[in-house]
Amino acid sequence: MSKKRGLSAEEKKIRMLEIFHQSKDFFQLKELEKIAPKEKGITMQSVKEVLQSLVDDHLVDSEKIGTSVYFWSFPSKARTAKKRKLNELQCQLDESVKKLKKTEEAIVIESVGRECTEQRKETLELLENMKKEEEKLKKELQKYRDSDPEYIAQLKTDNENLKTAINRWTENIYILKSYIKNTFQMENEVIDQSFGIPADLDYIN
Repeated sequence: MSKKRGLSAEEKKIRMLEIFHQSKDFFQLKELEKIAPKEKGITMQSVKEVLQSLVDDHLVDSEKIGTSVYFWSFPSKARTAKKRKLNELQCQLDESVKKLKKTEEAIVIESVGRECTEQRKETLELLENMKKEEEKLKKELQKYRDSDPEYIAQLKTDNENLKTAINRWTENIYILKSYIKNTFQMENEVIDQSFGIPADLDYIN
């Protein structure tokens, strides 16, 4: 014998709404937890979740009166909520239609002069071949770059600039170390260890 299928979330919401619409009355949560399982087959554990889902969808109203919270919903409430949802969907549809029309117009404009003629096809093929050739030449050129006098000269210049910068920072570190040593009476080894300065720090020739 097959196992009885449980109610889906949507079925639970429909049945919960029936309680309100058929009775046209106000309920507290504890009352619904007794009624829903008995009359609509909704388990008591899921009543609160289903009820909150209906409140979030604006299908059920709730109000705290004193220490108690009451829930209610009339058939007109459901019709109003459905009408509001329909209006929202209609607005979204209208916006999508506008975007689609705009896109189609842009495609028409961009397509002018791009008709699929034999000449266009040949031109595109030629362009693709030229791009491939360019990429091939770049790779070939890279092989000989290390022998390029201008490239080597630039490397030497960059190397000298780096050496100058490194020596300038080395000089600054020595000046700082001297200041710390004279001001705080610290040994070189202690300063190096405290600031993570390599023991073999020196100028680059």
